[in-house]
Amino acid sequence: MTEFSVHDIKRLLREAAGETDGIDLDGDIGDQTFDALGYDSVALLETSGLIRREYGVDLGDDALFEAGTPVALAEIVNKELTAANPA
Repeated sequence: MTEFSVHDIKRLLREAAGETDGIDLDGDIGDQTFDALGYDSVALLETSGLIRREYGVDLGDDALFEAGTPVALAEIVNKELTAANPA
């Protein structure tokens, strides 16, 4: 199983909502909040939909918004992937 990473989140954010002005997604954004990165709830819901379609992980609204940062979201997705595909 491939690990879901912050790089994957960056790609999905770009696909779902584009890049916000003044934010460089290529930088170290892992611990910045999605709000600080300029992504609102609609952008996160779109990103969640892409995660569901591409990785088969249904985050649900609570987990998605509780994550808060790309690193935390990657950890949640990886836990779900591991639970769905134990070694």
